[in-house]
Order: sequence, then C-alpha cells, then structure tokens
Amino acid sequence: GLSQVNYNRVMSAIASYCGSTAVLVSAHQSIGVPQPLKMYGTEAQKNKFMPRFAQGAISAFALTEPEVGSDPANLSTTAVLSEDGSHYILNGTKLWCTNGPIADLLVVMALTPAKIVNGRERKQITAFVVEGNSPGIEVLHRCDFMGLRGIHNGLLKFTNVKVPAENLIWGEGRGLALALGTLNAGRLTLPAACGGLAKACLHIARRWGNERVQWGSPIGRHEEGSQKLAFIASSTLAIEAVTWISSIWVDRADVDIRIEAAMAKYFCTELAWDIIDTTLQFRGGRGYERAASLKARGEEPFPVERMMRDCRINKIIEGTSEIMRLFLAREAMDPHLKRLGVLLKKSSSTGDKLQGALGLVGFYATWLPKQFINGSLFAGHSDTGTLAPHVKFVDRYAHKLARVLFLKMGRYQQALEQKQMLLARVVDIGTELFAMAATCSYAIHLEKTGQKGAISLANHFCTLATRRVKASFKALSDNDDGLGNRVAADILDGKLR
Repeated sequence: GLSQVNYNRVMSAIASYCGSTAVLVSAHQSIGVPQPLKMYGTEAQKNKFMPRFAQGAISAFALTEPEVGSDPANLSTTAVLSEDGSHYILNGTKLWCTNGPIADLLVVMALTPAKIVNGRERKQITAFVVEGNSPGIEVLHRCDFMGLRGIHNGLLKFTNVKVPAENLIWGEGRGLALALGTLNAGRLTLPAACGGLAKACLHIARRWGNERVQWGSPIGRHEEGSQKLAFIASSTLAIEAVTWISSIWVDRADVDIRIEAAMAKYFCTELAWDIIDTTLQFRGGRGYERAASLKARGEEPFPVERMMRDCRINKIIEGTSEIMRLFLAREAMDPHLKRLGVLLKKSSSTGDKLQGALGLVGFYATWLPKQFINGSLFAGHSDTGTLAPHVKFVDRYAHKLARVLFLKMGRYQQALEQKQMLLARVVDIGTELFAMAATCSYAIHLEKTGQKGAISLANHFCTLATRRVKASFKALSDNDDGLGNRVAADILDGKLR
C-alpha cells in the first residue's frame, strides 16, 4: 500500500478539486475498515476483508450517536454475545456516519458487558466489522449539510444485527483505544486535504490578483491585495510543512505522533479556514457567487463559495478545534500530573506524600533551571541561514511556555482543567511554535532542492506567527475571560435576553 506521505499526496490532489470526494475517500480509507484492520486486525481478518476493498468495496466508521459527540462515556449501542458464542447481537443508533448509507462494510463501536476493575465497573467499548447488507441495518435519515453536498452521510439504526464473533477487532474493551489510534491517520488526512484546498486558493488568488485591474493597476499590486496574497501563500507553505513532517514521522513507525497529529489537524484546519475566507474576500462578489452562475454569464467558474462551504466542517470532524485544544493541553500536562499525582490524591498517606515530594524536588531541581538557561541562545544557528532568528525565537519561547505551564499548574492545580481559555492559549502558543519550526525546516529543504522562494514565504509566515505568539502570551494574564463567563451565565439564567 501507499505510505502516509504518498497517501496524503493523493488526498491533497483530490481535495484541490472536490472536497466531497476527498471526504468519501478519507472516511473509507483513513478511519473506515482498512485502517483499523491494518493496525489491529488479525491475519485472518485481513485476508477476509482486505481483498474486497481492492475490488472496490466502500467502508465507513460508526462511533458518533445522537447523545454521543466528543464524550464516548455516553455510548449506548450494545453488542451482546450469543449463548453459543458464535455471534454478537448489535443494537443501537449511529449518527453522521459518512459513507454509512452506501457502505459495504462498517467499523461499529458498541458496548460489550462491563468488567469490574479494582472494585469498580468499567465500560467496555469494542469495535466490530459489520456487513453493510446485514439484516437489521436501516438508514433512518440521509443527512444534508451546509457543504459537502456530494457525500453520503446518514443516521443508521441497528436492530438485532448478527455480527460473527470473529469480526471483533483487537479484543473486548479496546474499541476506544482503536478509535483513537485510527484517528491519528484521519487527523493527518485532513491537513493534507487542507493543503490541497490552500493551493487551489493560491492559484485562484494569483490569477485574480494579476487579471483584475482597478484604479489603473492589478488589485494584487494594491497594498490590501498584496497582504492577502502574501498571507495565502505563506500560510499554504506552513500547512504543507506541518503535513509532510508529521506524515514522515508516521512512516517511521517508531514515533508516538498523537500530539503532532492533533496539532497538525488543529493548526491546518484553522489556517485553511482563514485562507478560504481571505480568498473569498479577495474575489469579492465573484467569490460569493456560485461557479455555475459565473459560468452561465461567461466568467471563469472558480468555485470559491463551494470551497468555503466544504472547508467549514474541517474544524469539527475528527475532533473539534475545542476538543483538540483540551486534548493537547492534557497531553502537555500529563508528565507533570503523573509526578504530582501522589501529592494531589487525598487518599495518599503522609509517608507517600513525603516520598513523592522528595522525588519532585529531585526532578524539578534539574528540569526547571533548564527552562531559564537555554543553550540555543548561545548557538549561531548558522545552518538555518536567514531563518535563524525565527529558530532562536522558537527555542526561547518553547522554554518560556514550559515555565508558564509549570507555574499555572502550581497555581491552579487540579482546577487548571476547568481553565479552558487559559489552556487554549497555551495550546495555541505551542502549536504556532511547532508550525514555525516545521516551516523553517521545510523551507530550508525546498531551497536546497532548488525550489526558490520558500525562505521568503517561511520568513513571512514566521513573522506573522511571532506576533500571534506574543499576543497569546500577553492574553494569559490580560484577558476578558471573567467578563465573558459572567455575561454567559446571565444569558443562561435568563437575566439577559
């Protein structure tokens, strides 16, 4: 099969032409049956199902339910093993299942009987391969969306669906881990699709910037137009950089890329939305007009409005931007929380807390000074050429971010998880720094291979990103979060209408 890099090249090309086709392929290949089977399936399962995909079978991924969005704890679909152990009986409803209405095979997440772990009941979310034509599967509704009008997405009901026991993937209770592992591939497919969209926007904007003349010169030469073009071009390079570097790490297969995959998904989908919004504004009324209407009156039918409608979902699927920020914040805090765990537990004995405190002193005695004494400040970064100041900025502010997160954890302790806006800014800073480092590295590589102009674009992106990072740091202490919380509470309480 294709490597992650080459698969993403294909997805980028598809997305540059049609968002609906890209989503169909992604739902089938990135999170549908092939990926979890490749990662977690038995040889028997692979031999049974994989040849069917080579022959054109379509797959889907069914996790979301009417009452289950980002929190799988509310999962209600059940799978009960038959008395003879030959099959499971599946019952439940799945919502927003892309490819579901036309799928030959589906990965379905369901609850198998709970287990008692350390005296407590623990839900068991389990993954199954389900035949799309199984008796008892019904398409209750075909969903219709703002964009992606070409996809097949629906509300599916499973009523006493028989699933062979050998179709269980990886073991009971491992469905959530399987879903999260599979989503890493899906989260890297979205950045690739965003890159294709961004390139299409750049093509449209370049053409329009040269051809549209106002007040005696092309609008791309006017300062407003120039800034938009520069933003689109440099942001496109950044999306490419983050996508390809993350994809290369996946292909190495020896790197845990959960954080990078989530960052790539978050960064690229947010930036792609800004790119398409800027492109539509640059095109003016022609950006808002449908391609068919433009063609009917003899103009170039650039489908910018369709691209915008199709792009909007990217900030929602595979984990909303808000969920990505919380996930990334948790991952960033996790090493510290593990060390603080003994101290934070009310049930810990005094002796355990004392031993834990001594361990913390030993760890932070070396960790914390490193965040203040940054060796890179004394390095010349000669190998990074004119981008050296940006590389030094990334190093310096990465240490600053580590210090800030440490201090905030000390101040808020367990309550920090409820400070979502603070965590969002921390994640935004970390994501921007990651993107800056990736963009500099990618630009240097492109220049070495003879692709001129990449350094200039990287410099522009990093200059803008530097301003955003500094603004986010300032907002950690100077913000209006409290005011917004109070106003929202008054709205919910009916005091403001």
